[in-house]
Amino acid sequence: MLDLSERELELPKSTIAKLLKIAVEDKKIISLGPGEPDFKASRPIVQFTKQFANKCNHYSPPGGRKELKEAIIKKLKKDNKIYAKPENIVVTCGSQEALLLASMCTLDVNDKVILPNPSFMGYLPMFELLNVKPISVKLKEENKFEIDPDDVKKKISKKTEVLLLNTPANPTGNVIRKKILEEIADIAVDNNLYIFCDEAYEKIVYDAKHISIGSLNGMKDYVVTLQTFSKSYAMCGYRLGYAVAPANLAKAMTKIHIYSTLSAPTISQMVGAKALSLSSKYINKMVKEYRRRRDLLVNGLNDLGLNTVKTEGAFYGFANISKYSKNSWNFAKKLLDKAKVAVVPGSDFGCYGEGYIRCSYATDYELIKRALVRMEKFLK
Repeated sequence: MLDLSERELELPKSTIAKLLKIAVEDKKIISLGPGEPDFKASRPIVQFTKQFANKCNHYSPPGGRKELKEAIIKKLKKDNKIYAKPENIVVTCGSQEALLLASMCTLDVNDKVILPNPSFMGYLPMFELLNVKPISVKLKEENKFEIDPDDVKKKISKKTEVLLLNTPANPTGNVIRKKILEEIADIAVDNNLYIFCDEAYEKIVYDAKHISIGSLNGMKDYVVTLQTFSKSYAMCGYRLGYAVAPANLAKAMTKIHIYSTLSAPTISQMVGAKALSLSSKYINKMVKEYRRRRDLLVNGLNDLGLNTVKTEGAFYGFANISKYSKNSWNFAKKLLDKAKVAVVPGSDFGCYGEGYIRCSYATDYELIKRALVRMEKFLK
């Protein structure tokens, strides 16, 4: 058998992939694992997809279609207070590809990137693939998992090029306050750092206001804003996202895009432009239901002795299991085997996620109820 690359061999195996595979195969299992909306795309989006189906057999420009860029510019001005031009936007296959392209254009081998920990499980392996050195900043439960600017300062060195933010955050549900964003913006300017801000859950917020750090005064030359249609529009399968970046960086990302996927799917871009023209009625309906589920899940977990910070955004509860176990993988595996409830071990989100489990409430309200009953029996 021919050898695989060391790069591939050194990548960690995803625990969530194992657990979710089991959950799909065993119909008795209630899964609190999904990181995608359980809602269908809205009826207008489905209709637009059918309408464009016969018009999308050609590639789109690597930077994105004109009509989508124009729709994104209007959306950014209205919703994010970011004033962009077409040359600032790169349309991609989801926001993860946008992050990859931005990283490839700004980070060389052995450069350092500061990232929150725990954080989305896709960040760390991606940087490791590029032979970049990730430097973790611990997110603390007592601070509601909000990043501490003083902790960031301590991690900066001469090799630091990028600071990654995620707000609203996966897996913690934290929404970074304006005051903290302003402090981090000052740090970036003082140290000449790029800020990559992943805002995938920007519209899924409850008790806090989402603010784009790219909207702050003077930050347009420092910030790459990463957004997606997957969460707010329930369009995960369309694989559509985009980056808003300084013009020179956006140009470089577009150049590299030709050698990755070339362009985001044409049909997805055409539907995306239409989606941005729709009212927020459908999104508001989803968020209202997410709030109802959040209250059920977070209150239920706390009642079980699994201390869980009340989430301000996204659709996850990050529960502290240290009262019952020091090993989140073992806890999740036993919960799956004995109670038939699938959750994601906190260790999948970084070393500081150990001692926690992530429970998604992007699933039916009644299923969450049943899962909590099973968890109560399991913990007795």
